[in-house]
Amino acid sequence: MDVRYSSRENQSDNALILSSSFFAELPEGAVKQATAQVVTRRHPANQVILLENDWGSSVYFILEGWVKIRTYNLDGKEVTLNILGKGELFGEMAPLDEVPRSTDVITLVQTVIGNMPAQDFVRLIHNEPLAGIRLAQLMARRLRQVNRRLRLRESDSMSRVADIILFLADGQGTLGQEGVEIPNLPHRELSSLSGLARETVTRVLSKLEKKGLISRDRDVLRIPDIDALERLLV
Repeated sequence: MDVRYSSRENQSDNALILSSSFFAELPEGAVKQATAQVVTRRHPANQVILLENDWGSSVYFILEGWVKIRTYNLDGKEVTLNILGKGELFGEMAPLDEVPRSTDVITLVQTVIGNMPAQDFVRLIHNEPLAGIRLAQLMARRLRQVNRRLRLRESDSMSRVADIILFLADGQGTLGQEGVEIPNLPHRELSSLSGLARETVTRVLSKLEKKGLISRDRDVLRIPDIDALERLLV
């Protein structure tokens, strides 16, 4: 069951929403109007936020935590399309197209999400050209990531796992003391993202760690040298 926050906590989380790069340099009044009806909720791990074919009544901003975007192939096997974290938004296309959702969205860990009414988001896009540009930039970045992954589908397992790590670093990486940090996701999620068997992913991660290209603890995977990891794809 999801839990709503108190008004004080909502004020803090709304500040996080306002700090999102999506709203940067937009008129303050327009942003405050668009986010005035945002409701913040905490969801436990493995909770379904959206289901494929649902109609879109909200756009969602991730304030804390991680979600995965999934669909199913013709054999009924789950396919992870993307992993999104703090600062990202999802559910933005269905309200714009006025069509049902095309994927499921599920939390990977306890996650705090701000729900913006779809009509407020659509009004912001219609009224503020820069908001439309930000949305186009977001879509272009995600499309580039998907295209890159598709090109590597025929590559060796080392390249494919390295690419998924770089893909996550591009979308969710933060700079720490020992390099770029991303969440240390379960191997089954990396398996679904890469299209490789989980055992293969586990073996490749161990090899990358022995080569000093990554380091891991329970929650975080670190990339000391992004360029060195990128060279595996050449």
